[in-house]
Amino acid sequence: MGNSRVLRTVATWLLCLMLAVAAAALTIVLVNAFVFSPQHQVKAYFNALEDGDGGTALGLLHATVPDANAAMLDGAALKASVDTLANLEIQDPVPTGDNRVDQPVSYTVDGVAHTTTFSLEKTGTTWLFFNQWSFVPSALPTISVDVVNENEASLNGTRVALPEGKNDFAVFYPGSFEAHYASEYFAAPVVESVLTGPQNAQDARLSLATAATPKLVDDLSGQVNAFLDSCAEQRVLQPSGCPFSAAMDRVQDDTIDWSIEDYPEVKVEPFKGNWVLSPLTGVAKLNVVEIDLFTGASVERELKQSFDFNGRLSVNDGHVTLTPVVEY
Repeated sequence: MGNSRVLRTVATWLLCLMLAVAAAALTIVLVNAFVFSPQHQVKAYFNALEDGDGGTALGLLHATVPDANAAMLDGAALKASVDTLANLEIQDPVPTGDNRVDQPVSYTVDGVAHTTTFSLEKTGTTWLFFNQWSFVPSALPTISVDVVNENEASLNGTRVALPEGKNDFAVFYPGSFEAHYASEYFAAPVVESVLTGPQNAQDARLSLATAATPKLVDDLSGQVNAFLDSCAEQRVLQPSGCPFSAAMDRVQDDTIDWSIEDYPEVKVEPFKGNWVLSPLTGVAKLNVVEIDLFTGASVERELKQSFDFNGRLSVNDGHVTLTPVVEY
């Protein structure tokens, strides 16, 4: 009887010990899977990006920063780069040998699916059982931004300098980047690019095609029209400093009446770092009474004349001035 009780007690203790060992092993597996795992490191990295915490993100990524503008590496600009990422899913790691894994992350930007793969390596254990994973050291990529005839723009809602119209920006990845330029007289529409990783950084260039705004075209048209109207007010056959004139032998001076039939269409184009006007073309109309040299009879005439002229454009401190250039 006594031996049986002892055996049952030993068996019970052995069973409890086995269960405890199994539970400990399961705990280690679960902790490695959910706490000390490649996915956990990647999740922490994305949390830092979403918080705009560039210092933490850089430390986790073990990345070096290239010699480029750092405006996108912290704060609101960094948060904006991941604001448009949706349906984020950190997938199962893929072993690649030498204690390394590829860690894919899938997401969408504006409904378009993308994937970024990070490389992580096992660097040791904590408390003998728990794996330590770290991003394989790398370098941050850069994106290029250029703009026509300007030296600044807005990138992810942050005003950035573009010396001589261009600049390179160090960025975390993945990220969505949006640039535009807007002022009273010149603007460039929004351009966007998604950077999934260093491998597509060359494709993430943002080129801003600046052009004249309707406000500028209206203002210049007003200046052109006012100039031509002042020419038409001159009641002479050859208005001074004007692009149109008439060669006639004898007219009644008090009948000379110029008017503008078609005003020029103003177009502003970039040229060698400046803004220039395309050649201006219009039509002037002359109503006049001509005196016939042979008969002396008075004849009412209506003449229409096409004309061309150019203009120099000056843009300073938000003011635009057009200076007509008339060649004779």
